[in-house]
Amino acid sequence: MHLTYSLHKITEPEQFGFSAADYSRFKYGDAEVARSFGTALAQGFIEEHLKGEPITSQLVVISSPYSFIPTATYTLKNYFVSALNRWLANNHLPVVQEAKVHRTITYKEDYGELDAEQRLRLIGNDSFHIDKDFIKGKTLLFLDDIKITGSHEHMIMKMVEAYGLDNNIFMLYFAELINRSIHPSIENYLNYYQVQTIFDLDSIILSGKFSINTRIVKYILNYDHDSFCIFLQNKPDDFINSLYDMALGNGYHTMECYQPNLNHIKKQLSTFNKNLA
Repeated sequence: MHLTYSLHKITEPEQFGFSAADYSRFKYGDAEVARSFGTALAQGFIEEHLKGEPITSQLVVISSPYSFIPTATYTLKNYFVSALNRWLANNHLPVVQEAKVHRTITYKEDYGELDAEQRLRLIGNDSFHIDKDFIKGKTLLFLDDIKITGSHEHMIMKMVEAYGLDNNIFMLYFAELINRSIHPSIENYLNYYQVQTIFDLDSIILSGKFSINTRIVKYILNYDHDSFCIFLQNKPDDFINSLYDMALGNGYHTMECYQPNLNHIKKQLSTFNKNLA
């Protein structure tokens, strides 16, 4: 069984059923919005698929694939799991387990700018991996924040086929574009709705409810160097260290486009550590 559930169906270019500003902040690490989105997705899924006929087999929740730095969906997933577990426990059902889909390639391109063909061509060079033995016989809930062209779902199902998985599978999305006459760049419109420049990130990062993710790391490292240096001046040491460590973990230090900004962080951290010595 392979079913898709989305909380919001996008049928019009500017009518989403959710706040575009909130979605944009979510994509750049606003954990409070992630809480709202994840909880709402869990509640919708429970109403649609669990209340009438609960799934009694072990559920495994799997966030969108990543290498080292989690995606924005990972934070949404945490709140989804919290809300779902409370319902499962109250109904004397097994709470969820979690698994990870590993991916092998990272790229600098902004996925939201691409059309369906470009997306599939880009992501088609990647490969996804999962612990087949751990998920055997369990119901799999694959989470992603938005479905635009279905290229990520295509890759997930390609992995399912390659591994010979016969699990019951749900593909869960906070939102889904179902009007195919709308260009896939609608995703970019949503992504950048609230974040027009690097300085728009300040209110998110300094809010005390920030969760770092792949998008914000790539955006910062790829930004104009002079603006980047100004942006970094008032940032907490914990954030700067996290930004640097996440970048190294994803191998961004080997990508030429990110090296000027990364080298600046490296020098800044070296100076800070010398001052502590």
